[in-house]
Amino acid sequence: MIVQILRRLVTMALTLLVISALVFVIIKLPPGDYLTNRIMELRATGDAGSVAKAELLISQYGLDRPVWQQYLMWIGAMPGPAGFSGLLQGDWGWSFEYDKPVAEVVGDALWLTLLINITAVIFVHVVAIPAAIYSATHRHTFGDAVVTLLGYVGLAVPGFLLALILLFYTNRYFGLSIGGLYDSALTNQPWTWTKVRSLLAHLIVPTLVIGLGGTAAMIRRMRANLLDELAKPYTVTARAKGLPPLRALLKYPFRMSLNPFVADIGNLLPHLVSGSVLVSLVLSLPTVGPLLLDALRSQDQFMAGFILMFVAALTLVGMLISDVTLVWLDPRIRMGLR
Repeated sequence: MIVQILRRLVTMALTLLVISALVFVIIKLPPGDYLTNRIMELRATGDAGSVAKAELLISQYGLDRPVWQQYLMWIGAMPGPAGFSGLLQGDWGWSFEYDKPVAEVVGDALWLTLLINITAVIFVHVVAIPAAIYSATHRHTFGDAVVTLLGYVGLAVPGFLLALILLFYTNRYFGLSIGGLYDSALTNQPWTWTKVRSLLAHLIVPTLVIGLGGTAAMIRRMRANLLDELAKPYTVTARAKGLPPLRALLKYPFRMSLNPFVADIGNLLPHLVSGSVLVSLVLSLPTVGPLLLDALRSQDQFMAGFILMFVAALTLVGMLISDVTLVWLDPRIRMGLR
């Protein structure tokens, strides 16, 4: 198993290299970039000092060189004016729009994005699995109908619309502002226990909004898979031999019905990141989604490139976790690796 994981890590590194090339080429496809467009605007106004600063940044980051050299400098495989300084060396580049290093702009946004999406994933599984088991084992009952209705509602209502509804009614009837991830007075304050408690309190709404769609989809799919497993001969035989109902359910049918969802972990994490951009805008969440949208709109290439690479790395890590979990969960896969 360790050998398999090491092979996957090597494959992940090569995959990230290919993705980095594709990301850089796609970002460079539109004509111009943030600095070039900014220089044209500054030259039109006659601000010589700002033009000189922008041209210095162009020279510093090699934007006046061929695209392939810019790419190698960006990943840190080729020395630039400051030597080897790229992604491999931990230098994420400069955000021209914010006039700061990318690391400073996305610093808190990265771990807050991970926190929100990890809590959303936990919420999805904690709520969906018991609901799907109940719905599958109580087929055609009132409870099954309620779970099915809630599943359809969760699939039909967009996350940003639910966020708007919650914002409006909580403010109208309770006088509460649920936007952001902590009280506005704590925005620029250092992390203290008061700020952590505010974060935990504000985390409930984004977790619910972002995780609702995934919860509804998992309930519907897992219910169908579990019903299919419960109708198979091995389950019927286990019951006929007197195996307790709970053990007959959890021993094999439940484990087998989990396989598709464990395999989807690699897609679920980046899907939650990309799918929560509008929710982040509505709820004013300081995550990487709005930053990516602004970076793509303004052609802030280093900011956009790093965030896209972050999402790609998140996808690969999620796929590794799902594969390792599948090997542990399903003995057929373990036997196939030998």
